[in-house]
Amino acid sequence: MKLQTKIAVIGAGHAGIEAALASARMGLDTVLFTTNLDAVGNMPCNPSVGGSAKGHLVFEIDALGGEMGYAADRATIQSRTLNLGKGAAVHSKRVQTDRNEYKKIMKKTLEQESNLRLVQSEIVELIFEECDGTKTVVGVRTHLDEVWCAERVIIACGTFLESKIFVGDKVYSAGPDGMTSAVGLSDSLRSLGLTLRRFKTGTPARVHRRSIDFSVLELQEGEENPIEYSARSEQRGGEQTNVLPCHIVYTNQKTHGIIKENLTRSAMYSGNITGEGPRYCPSIETKLVRFADKERHQLFVEPCGLDTDEMYIQGFSTSMPTDVQYDMLRSLSGFENAEIMRYAYAIEYDCVDPTELYPTLEFKKVMGLYGAGQFNGTSGYEEAAAQGLVAGINAALSVKGLEPMILSRSSSYIGTLIDDLVTKGTAEPYRMMTSRSEYRLLLRQDNADERLTEIGYRVGLIKEDRYKRFIEKREAVEREISRLKNTVIAPSVSVNEYLSSLGTTPISTGIKLAELLKRPELSYASLSPLDTERVSLPRKIVSTVEVQLKYEGYIKREMAEAERHKKLELRHIPKEIDYLSIKGLRLEAAEKLNKIRPESIGQASRISGVSPADVSVLLIYLSAHGK
Repeated sequence: MKLQTKIAVIGAGHAGIEAALASARMGLDTVLFTTNLDAVGNMPCNPSVGGSAKGHLVFEIDALGGEMGYAADRATIQSRTLNLGKGAAVHSKRVQTDRNEYKKIMKKTLEQESNLRLVQSEIVELIFEECDGTKTVVGVRTHLDEVWCAERVIIACGTFLESKIFVGDKVYSAGPDGMTSAVGLSDSLRSLGLTLRRFKTGTPARVHRRSIDFSVLELQEGEENPIEYSARSEQRGGEQTNVLPCHIVYTNQKTHGIIKENLTRSAMYSGNITGEGPRYCPSIETKLVRFADKERHQLFVEPCGLDTDEMYIQGFSTSMPTDVQYDMLRSLSGFENAEIMRYAYAIEYDCVDPTELYPTLEFKKVMGLYGAGQFNGTSGYEEAAAQGLVAGINAALSVKGLEPMILSRSSSYIGTLIDDLVTKGTAEPYRMMTSRSEYRLLLRQDNADERLTEIGYRVGLIKEDRYKRFIEKREAVEREISRLKNTVIAPSVSVNEYLSSLGTTPISTGIKLAELLKRPELSYASLSPLDTERVSLPRKIVSTVEVQLKYEGYIKREMAEAERHKKLELRHIPKEIDYLSIKGLRLEAAEKLNKIRPESIGQASRISGVSPADVSVLLIYLSAHGK
C-alpha cells in the first residue's frame, strides 16, 4: 500500500517531536513515525530539562516557536537556576520534570495538532531516485512493507540504530528502556553513501525511594518563584513547582575500591564496547580512571515523577554487572539497603558524520533528507530538540520553495551547536556548553526572545497574539532603560547613608540610576528606595533591563566583534568550486574544504586544518574570479 505525505519524520523523541510539530504548524501534511506510541517524548536518562547552556537552548527553542519549554514548564517538579554565583552569561535554568507527565503532555500535543499524523511503525528503508548522479529521497518503507511517499524525510531516531545494551559481560540487541533496536535502516543509509560511526552513552540505576535513608543526605531545595521557560506559560498561569526536593550524596573510598577491583568487569573496560563515549557525561568508572586523585564524586538523587517511587542517581552511570552495581550503590551513605528497580547500562548505536550535513541539516549527498538529534552525533534532550526544530523548519521552507533558516553563531546557541557539528564535526557525543560560544554575553537566557522571536514569527511558528506580547515586552524594556538613564539621584544625607549601608561609595554629585545600577554592590531591587518613580514590572523585564545596563560596555564590545565577523559570514562561497585546483591552497586545507563545502568564508575559517593563510588565498581567489 502506498500512502502520501509532504514530510516524514522518523522517531518521536525530542528531535522528532520538534521537527514534526514545526512542519505541521507551518501548514504541511506531516507523518511522525515511532516504534512505540507509549514512548513518545521519552526521557530514557535523566528526567530533567535544561542545565548549563542546555537551559539557553530551551529558551531559544521556545523563542522560535518550539514545544520543549512549554511542556517542561507544565511537568516541572523542581526548578533551579545554575551558576548564580557567576556572571549573567552563564546563568542556566534547569528543571526536574515528571517523566510520565512530560510524555503524556507531548503525546497529547502531537495528537491534537492538525496536519500531523502519529503512526506506530518502524522505518527500515529510505526510498530514493537518482538522476545525473544526484540522489533524492522520495519516501520510506516500514517493517510491514508499507510505503509512504514523501517530499522530505527527517531522521531523528536517537540511539536506536543497530543499538546494543551492555551490562557487564552481557550484550544484547535493544534500544533504551528495553525497547527494540532499529534494524535495517543503517544498511539503507550506507547504500546512499552516508558515513556511519558507533557512539556510546549510558545511564545509572534507578533506586526505590523507600530503600534510601534521606536523613543522611544533603537536601537540595528548588528556587522560589522561578521564571518559566516559555512565554506561553505566562498566559497559562503558573502551576505548583518544587513539589519534591532533590538530594546530594557523595562517593567514598569504599565505593572507589569496589569500582577499581571490578574495572575489568565493566563493559567499558572489557573491550566489548568499541563506540566513543561522551567526554562531559562519563561513567563513574571513567571518572575514577580519569580523576584518580579525587577523593569523592558528587551524585544527585532526583525523583523521576510524582506517580512513581523511582529515584535517579545522576552522576552514577555505569556498565558494571548487576552484582557490582548493588555493591557500588550500597557503599554510599544512606544507600546501605538500596533496592534497584532498573539496572544501569551502556548503549552503543550508529550515528552519522555531521560534516555530511549542510547548516540547514539537509544531507549533502541526498537531496530532501535531513538529520537531527543524537543521530547527528550529539547527546542530550535539549541539543536534540534544537536540531529537530531547525530540521523541521528547513524541510518545510524547502517544500514551500522559500529561503532556508540558517542561524548564525552570534544569534544563538542553536546556531553555535549546528555550526560546530557541520563545520568541525565531532569525534564523540557532542554536548553544548557556554564555553563553546564566543558570544556568551549576547546569548543570554533573558534575551532569547529578543534574538529569535522575529525569526520564529517570520517562518510562521510564532502567532500574532504572542508576537504582539513580545513587541510590548521589548518596548517596556526600552522604556525602562531610557527612564533609568535619564533619572538623576541627588546627593543627600539619607541617600548616602543608604548607599553606605549597601557597601558602596556615597555620591557627591547627582548621578543617574543607570550608573548606580552598574555598581557591583547594587541591584535593581536594592535601588527601589531611591527610585520614587518606579512602577511594578514583570520579573522577565526587570532581569533583561538589569543585565543590559550592568554589562552595557561588555555587550557593546561583543556586538562590535560579532559585526566584524558577520562580514565574513556574508562572503558566500559558490558550491561548484574545486578547491584542489586553487593555487597556493595547502593540500590539507583543500581536502577539508572539498569535504565540508562551506557556505561562507566565515564557516571556512572555522574548519579544522584551514589556516588564516588558507583563508587569505581563498579570498584572493574569489576576488580574482569575480565570485
